[in-house]
Amino acid sequence: MASTVPDISLSQASPPHQTYKVGGRRKTRQVIVGGVKIGGDAPISVQTMTKTKTDDIAGTVAQIAAAAEAGVDIVRVTVNDKEAAEAMKEIVRQSTVPIVADIHFNHIFALKAVEAGVAKVRINPGNIGSKDRIRQVLTACKDKRIPIRIGVNSGSLEEDILEKHGYPTPEALYESAMRHVEICDEFGFKDVVISVKSTDVKLMIEAYRLVAQRTDIPLHLGVTEAGTTRVGTIKSAVGIGTLLAEGIGDTIRVSLTDDPVKEVEVGKEILRSLSLATRNVELIACPTCGRLEVDLFSIMGQLEEKLAGVKKPVKVAVLGCVVNGPGEASEADIGIAAGKGVAILYRKGEVIKRVKEEEIVSTVLEEVDRFHPET
Repeated sequence: MASTVPDISLSQASPPHQTYKVGGRRKTRQVIVGGVKIGGDAPISVQTMTKTKTDDIAGTVAQIAAAAEAGVDIVRVTVNDKEAAEAMKEIVRQSTVPIVADIHFNHIFALKAVEAGVAKVRINPGNIGSKDRIRQVLTACKDKRIPIRIGVNSGSLEEDILEKHGYPTPEALYESAMRHVEICDEFGFKDVVISVKSTDVKLMIEAYRLVAQRTDIPLHLGVTEAGTTRVGTIKSAVGIGTLLAEGIGDTIRVSLTDDPVKEVEVGKEILRSLSLATRNVELIACPTCGRLEVDLFSIMGQLEEKLAGVKKPVKVAVLGCVVNGPGEASEADIGIAAGKGVAILYRKGEVIKRVKEEEIVSTVLEEVDRFHPET
């Protein structure tokens, strides 16, 4: 059935805003998702999505709890059927982080999610049918001060937009997003976040740049269906990282065919690599070569495992040879420059002592334990 919502052309979309600046954070309006601020001067938040069947309340809550322990800020949960909609109230009640209801087409599920107390709804208003349905959802969200994320995907663009542009382009993704924004504007609804995702990293980057140049709306960054952990991490780091380095982006989600905790870990590491999040333990190691004189693979494996849960902003560098080792180790908070069977321990650039190869792991752990950032 054809939608009764009027077509919105690019010429009708919101006028350009001079907000996009390379090297500086893009200024946006701000929305609040269950206490987590998105946009404005708020820190960039990390999101993930549960992989369980939503009506498996215990399993879904367990995934949310694990993601929360990993440091997630917001978790999205699919509401794709009646059973999922009915489970949302209990999931929201048990969650320690804000929950976003992920909804496609069905306005009843959106209304039930609002009643369940979700913190945000991911839905495209133009896809839920008549103006009356749109009004119901937007009014319910507005009354509860629940923002909406408009999520555009290059793989599911509207047929008329695809016909107009021939194939997914940055302009096509922008036009689709603004069509839904204009619908929200028509009903006086301003608390929106936009995403314009694609599996094509270059297309995704260019689409987000276009939205950033022309609006002041907060942006949720992501490379959709990024893939397995190895490939998806690379694609997400390139796409999300490029935009964040240009000051674009207010909240992120790394989409991996993996556990939500892994998505959170990669997302937080992307932020840390750009100094956009407080670091916990940062482990640095040389790539190794023929000059390697210690079993660096074993040493780093042990350190990574034993320091995984340590929440302390300390930089640890372990270098395996005497060429670059001393210089790089001395630049870390705690550094190890190893020679044949022996190493030098550095603390904030100062030589502390020599340690045997078999003592490196225990020595680093002791130094991390006694480290104080202010000293």
